[in-house]
Amino acid sequence: MRTIDWDKETKTIKLIDQTLLPVEYKVIECSNLSSLCEAISSLRVRGAPALGAAGGFGLALTATLSSARTMDSLLNDLEKAGNVIKSTRPTAINLSWAIDRVLQATSDAYDVEGMRDIVIDEALRIAEEDVDTNKKIGKNGAELLEDGDVVMTHCNAGRLACVDWGTALGVVRSAVEDGKDIKVVACETRPLNQGSRLTTWELMQDNIPVTLITDSMSGHVMRKGLIDKIIVGADRITEDVVFNKIGTYTHSVLAAEHEIPFFVAAPTSSFDFEGWEGSVKIEKRDPDELRFIGGVQYAPSEVKVYNPAFDATPMENISAIITENDVFYPPFIIDEIRM
Repeated sequence: MRTIDWDKETKTIKLIDQTLLPVEYKVIECSNLSSLCEAISSLRVRGAPALGAAGGFGLALTATLSSARTMDSLLNDLEKAGNVIKSTRPTAINLSWAIDRVLQATSDAYDVEGMRDIVIDEALRIAEEDVDTNKKIGKNGAELLEDGDVVMTHCNAGRLACVDWGTALGVVRSAVEDGKDIKVVACETRPLNQGSRLTTWELMQDNIPVTLITDSMSGHVMRKGLIDKIIVGADRITEDVVFNKIGTYTHSVLAAEHEIPFFVAAPTSSFDFEGWEGSVKIEKRDPDELRFIGGVQYAPSEVKVYNPAFDATPMENISAIITENDVFYPPFIIDEIRM
């Protein structure tokens, strides 16, 4: 199935519980707003494009459950739910982008039932568009990869981070689909190991060769000449930086030192055209994500922990940004990308 979807019969959200992978593949159901918010906060569903779908479906769920009898009352319920959903992951812009898009679509409604239908239809449209967008990103980015390339990636920007196909891994999939021999080196991505748990799992499902390394090995493998290209996804792109999973900036610095192309693959919905690095709140995660690994304690209970979910990579460290519209090269002109 897709990473996240709307069940038209039960009128609930179905999603793959990514916290259980790779040990167990399980599809869970979110039948109310609190269960969806918990799924987002706990990373049962994660990745910028998938969060966009989650935001849209969250409003579809709200519209379905709301007892509102007037358009104003329903809109009020939707806006409240949207604010709650947005607060679960403040850095990833796709979440707020999708919610704002669905809310804006309700302006075409003429009655309360019509508004409910519009919300559900717009949420489904966002999900469908995500798959099409990722295929276009993949096609554009595949031209940057040569037969025999070894591509390093960080975190998970594959189909598990999207409704389907993927952004960074979508580029790899498209290149393989074109007949190119591509191998992947996946960084484990501490502290929650999305690279080792998710990226390796989904690539192995597709029989795409993948080798797992620790995050701290990236400089070593680059220096040894084992990496040809690096492709990562993005949770938010502003005029001056790319926000992505913590550790991305470090890889970009090492890539520049070793003259390895460093690509970012992301839909235009991940762009914050009005923002800059200082305007974005970086999510801070639970300190116990570092104190414990798999339920086993690896640090003193009272040790101070700094655990940001994302870091910012300056544009000067990026070789190209791959979107559904085109591949953009430095100097990156926001107005051109916006179009």
